Amino acid sequence: MIRMPRRIRIPLALLGILCCCTALLFAIAAEPDYGDPHAPAHREVSPGGHVTPGIYYTRNALAEAHTPNMVTVTLADYRSFDTFGETTVVFCGCVCVMLLLRRRRPERSDDS
Repeated sequence: MIRMPRRIRIPLALLGILCCCTALLFAIAAEPDYGDPHAPAHREVSPGGHVTPGIYYTRNALAEAHTPNMVTVTLADYRSFDTFGETTVVFCGCVCVMLLLRRRRPERSDDS
């Protein structure tokens, strides 16, 4: 493995951090104002003319899932594959952290 000199590695890392921060600031600036009633999240109908998912879930949850708890219906029925994917990502992250932080035993030599 080739190691980069420190005088190149640090400015390159700072440039990457600067690019990420700039992208985040542009994304934040493009967000609608907090509480804006005309924001896309508050619309009942999308620009394409379809009912937004949140409104659909609220209107049809009891009739389709026969469960009075809205959170359970949304997570377990409507968005189950998405929830399963998120759970899998968190599980894989935990396994990776455990593998990185485990203590390694020193190898024994059979010379004695």
